[in-house]
Amino acid sequence: MKKTIFLTIFLASSLFSQELKVKAKLFNADQKTGVSVFEGDVNIIRGSDELNASMVTIYTNEKQEPTKFVAEGDASFKIKTEEGARYEGKAQKVVYLPIEKEYHFFKEVHLKQINEKKEIIGEEVILKTIEGKAYAKGAEKEPVIMIFNMAQDSNKSKND
Repeated sequence: MKKTIFLTIFLASSLFSQELKVKAKLFNADQKTGVSVFEGDVNIIRGSDELNASMVTIYTNEKQEPTKFVAEGDASFKIKTEEGARYEGKAQKVVYLPIEKEYHFFKEVHLKQINEKKEIIGEEVILKTIEGKAYAKGAEKEPVIMIFNMAQDSNKSKND
């Protein structure tokens, strides 16, 4: 518990205007290199964003500000962009760059845009939360799949 409180205070005073709370079963940090490793049911919450994974490594700069988060092992997430778009999904690896506010998802990516009812399935997806843009790439033998939930044509259903 002490480690969670320490890290919450430590990271909350950095780049983020909101509190960043990290929970895990194990925690190791090296202040000299700026690397903190969390293992075992890792849960990170900042505002309405949430990231869960087996292991998360947080890299910080010389001012102890987080510059990169790497989540590995059955990662799941909930994200809200600056424009209010809400996403949730899963991937085997997630890299978050807080300065750029970009998420990079790798391997078995399934990303759902909740409020627009869109889905992206692929091997590599980039979500730029400032711009509200997403980019996707499929695997060598698997294409990217984009699923749109389209409303039924009300005139067609009346005539049928």
